[in-house]
Amino acid sequence: MKILVINCGSSSLKYQLIDMENDSVLAKGLCERIGIDGSKLTQKSDEKGEYVIDQPMPNHDVAVSRVLSALQDATYGVIKSTDEISAVGHRVLHGGQKYSASVVVDDELKKFVKDSFDLGPLHMPANLIGIEACQAAMPNVPHVAVFDTAFHQTMPPKAYLYAIPREYYEKYGVRRYGFHGTSHSFVSKRAYEVGNLDPDNSKVIVCHLGNGASVSAVVNGKCVDTSMGLTPLEGLIMGTRSGDIDPAVVEFVANKEGLTLSEMLNVLNKKSGVYGMSGGISSDFRDLEAAMNEGNQLAKDTLEAFAYRVAKYIGAYTAAMNGVDGICFTAGLGENDKNMRKLIVSYLGYLGAEIDDEANAIRGKEVVISTPSSKVKLMVIPTNEELAIAQETLALIK
Repeated sequence: MKILVINCGSSSLKYQLIDMENDSVLAKGLCERIGIDGSKLTQKSDEKGEYVIDQPMPNHDVAVSRVLSALQDATYGVIKSTDEISAVGHRVLHGGQKYSASVVVDDELKKFVKDSFDLGPLHMPANLIGIEACQAAMPNVPHVAVFDTAFHQTMPPKAYLYAIPREYYEKYGVRRYGFHGTSHSFVSKRAYEVGNLDPDNSKVIVCHLGNGASVSAVVNGKCVDTSMGLTPLEGLIMGTRSGDIDPAVVEFVANKEGLTLSEMLNVLNKKSGVYGMSGGISSDFRDLEAAMNEGNQLAKDTLEAFAYRVAKYIGAYTAAMNGVDGICFTAGLGENDKNMRKLIVSYLGYLGAEIDDEANAIRGKEVVISTPSSKVKLMVIPTNEELAIAQETLALIK
């Protein structure tokens, strides 16, 4: 059985075709600059190599058509017909309070997504466009919506409620939802095997560290807290997002700079984070590390602030769970940056956490990086959100 996983952004479309018999990726690709000059599709396959299409993609309908053509290409394709695709799994940013688990796409689901554009103005419209474009191209296969927020819906009220007038929660659903749910779910489950932990008696912290970053606390397989909030803006310092901040900063700076509320939120989402803290050096942690190594103090301060914030969340979630058995590092930065991992762990001596420098000198591999004497298992576990989406899709269509 082959499942196509679709992840639509406002001007991009990522995809993977996965053979569920052995969880192997037959092909994966990216459509860039949809609706913008210079559109490009790049598809990679271990068997057929790289395939690049430089053709206009004025909208997501055309992008989906390009994807299906690439998958069936006589030279670079991996299937002969779309009849080989058994189902399509779609990443959907926000499930609100209505959807706490993946669902087969129907008219009710699509109406919910359309009505929830304000919960994710960059992602939700693109998610709906992707669903409808794929349905039009493949009307006879089931389509499944897998929500970024679903894994976090086991949080108790003490974790998800904000200390604001109750009516805003009751009328508008203003509460913590959390994101990167498919990643946190996948990694926390892998932690049981990688760290030899008991899934029915374990406390795990997952640090999803990348351009977007979040932390979750997982007790016996269920999320009890997470750092992102109503939107992905809350929590850790990120590539261009501010993360946690005094709300009064919004009014203060807006008044000083003559900005509207929307303009100020744009600053917090797109011009802040490590990019803003570093004085505009970069939102890429690799560039910041290179600048730090060249003696740039702003880059050094920024990277130290990021590690400090991660360590504080680990401490908070250890307290929330009354202990921790395993701490996982995942996503682009978490999987690949040994220096950042070591810097974060340097704050965790009170937990008896000890890092093994030799084991830590890896990139993108599943491995325990703590010493045998460490009281907490420290792990690097590459995330695989696409496989998690495919597995959720398979479970629903069986």
